[in-house]
Amino acid sequence: MSSHSVTLIPGDGIGPEVTGAALSVIEAAGVQIDWEPVEAGAEVVAKYGTPVPDHVLHSIRGNNVALKGPIGTPVGGGFRSANVTMRQALELYASVRPVKNVPGVETRFDGVDLIVVRENTEGLYSGLEHRVAPGIVESLKIVTEAASLRISEYAFSMARREGRHEVCAVHKANIMKLSDGLFLECARKIASRYPDIEYREIIIDNCAMQLVKDPTAFDVLLLENLYGDILSDLCAGLVGGLGVVPGANIGADCALFEAVHGSAPDIAGKRIANPTAIILSAVMMLRHLEEEAAAVKIENAIFATLADPAKRTGDLGGPLGLDDFTQAVVDALA
Repeated sequence: MSSHSVTLIPGDGIGPEVTGAALSVIEAAGVQIDWEPVEAGAEVVAKYGTPVPDHVLHSIRGNNVALKGPIGTPVGGGFRSANVTMRQALELYASVRPVKNVPGVETRFDGVDLIVVRENTEGLYSGLEHRVAPGIVESLKIVTEAASLRISEYAFSMARREGRHEVCAVHKANIMKLSDGLFLECARKIASRYPDIEYREIIIDNCAMQLVKDPTAFDVLLLENLYGDILSDLCAGLVGGLGVVPGANIGADCALFEAVHGSAPDIAGKRIANPTAIILSAVMMLRHLEEEAAAVKIENAIFATLADPAKRTGDLGGPLGLDDFTQAVVDALA
């Protein structure tokens, strides 16, 4: 059996707990992985002066694949987001978040099965801010043809590969006519090369309303950075929340798979966190590593476990803590 080398970033707060659960499930599924643990996040700033030390980036570049737990980011000050730093430094230009109903987890909607594809390197997240004068701050939104074409190509090629029928570009070009206008121009150009995939456009505020009315009307959503960040969390709420939704950041050379929820420092150490999101992110990672059989096996085990109300974690109304839930998933692999 082949072995894979993968960088492991446990993260902050509940990060080490949930990543540990994912590792246990992967091992139980019989996949051979040589993990290379590295430190990143809020808890290493005092040691290295940065939340993302150079050795972290070096490890990911060397292995080409990483699994990352949640990392905390201070609000309104402090260090720059470690997540944004890694995405930009490693050119992880595509944030991919599949959103679909989890069997047994009751939500307002059934039949939700969409994918959010978000441009991950520019837009308002470029971090170009400055004080113009006292009481006035300016933030620059950067949109380039190269990045817009690249993310559009990814969305359409993924749609074709995954057997999806439509890509919907989300924008605010009625107001931001140049920046969002350029994004749409690029999306249209790529769409013309994929006649087998339907293409449409929708204004961001209307998209938010339509999602909460009928999310089954959407297949693949193509968005620039800020819009994708906001709507991906909204979409997660349609199927049970961030605790059950996986995520990936894909680049030309590297891929980083992560739980998209926060580090939840208030429950760190209590071992009550739900590890479903990072286990499903690991499923995405295994598919990336062409370990399809193990990916299907783990995904089915997660769904079978969650289908039983007596085997759910507290956030989903169940009685189990992290360790008992992880063991239930491992047992379901048998």
